Amino acid sequence: MKEVLLAKSAGFCYGVQRAVRLAEEAAADCGPCVMLGSIIHNAHVVEDLARHGVRRVNAPEELHGGETVIIRSHGESRAILEQLAEKRAHIINSTCPRVLKIQQLVQEAEREGRRPLIIGEPNHPEVLGVAGWCAHPLIFQDAEAIRAWLQAAPEHAEMPLTVVSQTTCTQKLFEICTEILKKECTNVKIFDTICDATYKRQSEAAEIAARADAMIVVGDRQSANTRHLTEICTGLCPVVFQIEWADELPLDDLKSCDVVGLTAGASTPSRIIKEVYRTMSEETIVTGGAEDFEKMLEESFKTLNTGDKVTGVVTAITPTEIQVDLGTKQAGYIPLSELSDDPSVKAEDVVKVGDEIETYVVRVNDVEGYATLSKKRLDTVKMWESIETAKEEKTTLEGVVTEENKGGIVVSVKGIRVFVPASQSGMPRNSDLSEMIKQKVQLRITEVNRARRRVVGSIRAVQYEARQAAAEAIWADIEEGKKYTGTVKSLTSYGAFVDIGGVDGMVHISELSWSRIKHPSEVVSVGDQVEVYVISFDKEKRKISLGLKDRSVDPWDKFVSTYHVGDVASVKVVKLMTFGAFAEVVPGVDGLIHISQIADRRIEKPSDVLSEGQVVDAKIIAIDEENKKISLSIRALLQEEPEETEEEAEEAPVEE
Repeated sequence: MKEVLLAKSAGFCYGVQRAVRLAEEAAADCGPCVMLGSIIHNAHVVEDLARHGVRRVNAPEELHGGETVIIRSHGESRAILEQLAEKRAHIINSTCPRVLKIQQLVQEAEREGRRPLIIGEPNHPEVLGVAGWCAHPLIFQDAEAIRAWLQAAPEHAEMPLTVVSQTTCTQKLFEICTEILKKECTNVKIFDTICDATYKRQSEAAEIAARADAMIVVGDRQSANTRHLTEICTGLCPVVFQIEWADELPLDDLKSCDVVGLTAGASTPSRIIKEVYRTMSEETIVTGGAEDFEKMLEESFKTLNTGDKVTGVVTAITPTEIQVDLGTKQAGYIPLSELSDDPSVKAEDVVKVGDEIETYVVRVNDVEGYATLSKKRLDTVKMWESIETAKEEKTTLEGVVTEENKGGIVVSVKGIRVFVPASQSGMPRNSDLSEMIKQKVQLRITEVNRARRRVVGSIRAVQYEARQAAAEAIWADIEEGKKYTGTVKSLTSYGAFVDIGGVDGMVHISELSWSRIKHPSEVVSVGDQVEVYVISFDKEKRKISLGLKDRSVDPWDKFVSTYHVGDVASVKVVKLMTFGAFAEVVPGVDGLIHISQIADRRIEKPSDVLSEGQVVDAKIIAIDEENKKISLSIRALLQEEPEETEEEAEEAPVEE
């Protein structure tokens, strides 16, 4: 041997270690006591306990009244516990907490009207104990047995089932069986009850076996989990030996191997593993030493405390919880209610088996050997820390407006409620803030009080900085004629103010349209998106003049290409003056109808005949192309009307 690979997870699991400790304490405190069956599947441990005064019996009938009885780690049926109670035995229940959980699951299944289905060895003490907590359990050792049962009767596939497994079942067998049930059955609940320590031990053994020339598996031959380890290693390594102690090591067979792997079942005490390890160490150069092995054992029993932040690996996901391997002998469970703030979220959408997950220890139950964990609470702690950091570093955060509140709005940022006063919402005064609900917004945190769970933010601060940055960019690149897409911010009697992305420019009323208008509202409204161009700007005074009307199309060119002197045009009176009336010939081009050209008689003022907005026919009597002026005449058309003949006059009706 040149190298020995030792599995870190070798040896007692939490349930076995707890059972042995309870038995030792019972012997010390109560004197001679009784274990009902082998407390664990390891003859050396049972013999050692017997030397300490813990005798073994196989049935309640062998007990004397009032004795202290230790229930083995595999658990017992309800009927056995009732018999012990009848004998007034003092019971110390060392059933593995994982097994107790399975017993509870099958009881709950029958209360819900479901049929418990157990995947495991039918004659194993653990399986028999679990089956004893329900009236009509189904027990299947492998996938073939499940297929045969489903084929036996069509109604089996429609039966409401709750599926559990023996804690030492191999992951591969469990997955094959549950895939069949998922595919064939219409109403099935599946709980992965394989002990996470078992899953970890099996995974590590498989990894080492795939690299080794030979594999040593240490454990009692009656131990199911040791037997399963041997089966797993046999499928990956050409040479596998299962032994119970160091004396059985096949050293001669191992001399020709370069790499030898070493693992042990959950019922194997550390002293036996150490002895095997030490014997192998004398024959080879090993990776690590006895001190490393002691350190691994110490770490596997490290203490968890409420409030700790711990990192583990997801080993199973059930309909009610997520199982997490924390690297300790204690099991970690995250109830679905502690996974996320979103009650509708599915566990599979958040985590997958094999994912590393950081959690918060909510409660530690040393008696039952598990820790209740919460990802949701740790996420909340992290969120508060990130909120406080964002305030200190003035970081911009993104959130969604969830509600309108008195005096402002509430924004959800990473699950934290942030109050934004109306004055900091970025909306105009007296705006309807409910319009912001469900909108994504960016804000700056201005106040954090974790004790009162109060956070205040400002959207306006982010908008101000964004406008400042945008304004600087615009002033750096602005030039005459440059085009911008802007938003109409306000209207006045003389023009419209347009935001072109951080800077407001003014479009004079004369630059809004080629047509003569009285008010900007005839062309644009507040909030309109418009295309504008720069007419002029003053960087020192920070003023910009913008244009909206299209200068590429000159209305005068359109006029001269359409009309000539002597033509008659339909014109619109746009302005009345004392000396005449201005009329629009084409949009953007006005002509003057002098007061003397309005009627074929003398009038005092143009309004005696015309009104603004009136459309009349007028004759073009002069065009001044140099000054772009047009003279119009209505009188010229009146004079051109033919006089009535005597016959027409006689036929005309006479007014009474």
